Amino acid sequence: MATLSATKLFFLFTFHVTIFSSTTTAAYSIGVNYGTVADNLPPPPQVANFLKTKTNIDRVKIFDANPDILKAFANTGISVTVTVGNGDIPSLAKLPGAQSWIADNILPHHPQTIIRYIAVGNEILATSDKSLIAHLLPAMKALRSALDMANASSIKVSTPHSLGILSTSEPPSTGKFRKGYDKLIFAPILEFHKQTKSPFMVNPYPYFGFKPQTLNYALFKPNAGVFDAVTGINYTNMFDAQLDAVYSALKRVGYGDVEIVVAETGWPSVGDPGQPGVSLENALSFNGNLVKHVNSGKGTPLMPNRTFETYIFSLFNENLKESVSERNFGLFKPDLTPVYNVGVLRNEQGLGPASAPPTATAPSSGSGKWCVPKSDASHEACNYSIDQGSGLKLEKSVAADSMRFCTVRQMIYLASCLIFMHLSLVLI
Repeated sequence: MATLSATKLFFLFTFHVTIFSSTTTAAYSIGVNYGTVADNLPPPPQVANFLKTKTNIDRVKIFDANPDILKAFANTGISVTVTVGNGDIPSLAKLPGAQSWIADNILPHHPQTIIRYIAVGNEILATSDKSLIAHLLPAMKALRSALDMANASSIKVSTPHSLGILSTSEPPSTGKFRKGYDKLIFAPILEFHKQTKSPFMVNPYPYFGFKPQTLNYALFKPNAGVFDAVTGINYTNMFDAQLDAVYSALKRVGYGDVEIVVAETGWPSVGDPGQPGVSLENALSFNGNLVKHVNSGKGTPLMPNRTFETYIFSLFNENLKESVSERNFGLFKPDLTPVYNVGVLRNEQGLGPASAPPTATAPSSGSGKWCVPKSDASHEACNYSIDQGSGLKLEKSVAADSMRFCTVRQMIYLASCLIFMHLSLVLI
């Protein structure tokens, strides 16, 4: 009888510890694109250590197969997506070329570095290059075979697409591939994904699709929504609408069950003077709400309860990009300080993203000013401004409140578990 009671008690303890752990550990699906078009970035080992120790980001995507970066992420637990350059695709369309590329770029680092995907080119269909388009799927197939022959079957092969692959996307239920591309190009690619259990990668950017009247719709801010009369769904954010348009296109050619990965999306924090929709506030609103939305597991109206692996563009502000906005998509500056915090920092955001970007709504009272700190402003300077009565709202304080709330909630839950265990022991 004593043995039975001990067994029951152990079961109850294990059950409650398991439940407690699952309710207090955030499930992140957010990765980041690690671009390097800059001359002032920290060395890859420093970047890898920063992501591992200071952030919740556990996956990165790079735009080449840089051996220094791949070596830096060895034994970190952070997975890496590598990219085949567009110009290399024709040479990989046959098995010997693919085997050589795998031997040179993947095998020296596998499995010490977790290589998650090989992205074959980037937005190939958008180039309208007939040779690249013709060689794309053969290269994907050859790389798949080369990986299997090298005992690296855990690495998946895909290719990212822009939303230019769609001829129609509004409303989302009408989404379909460009005429002539649906059966000739995409059906074979999707069959490859289905057979190899690899994802269909897309780069949805509400930033490139908004109009002045749809800015709040693009930023996840309160808005009247966009109604899809076919499904009766009222979409309240453009990100969901874009993904559902892609899903509708997949379903239209018979591949609605293929997984979708968001390979790129983001919003710049600085633009040219007078550039519409570009500001630190809007970048924080889009990326901060994106993190919350993706990690909520709510999915989209046409794909409910799905968590999409999503890679924000980008990790750093890259100073050698052409335009001002292109140089300011980064979550972090080259010195590893945040341009703004979207909820991926471990210490400042506790167990998950802040409840809402503080700049997304107006102040509740008419007193004070509602402003956004400059990108180079320190927390100390901002706190001084608050003390002086400027009314500046800073996301760090919101994060601190969120952390305190989570801590209290955990303590209450743990106490309830202990009480339940005590009662269970008495009953036993």
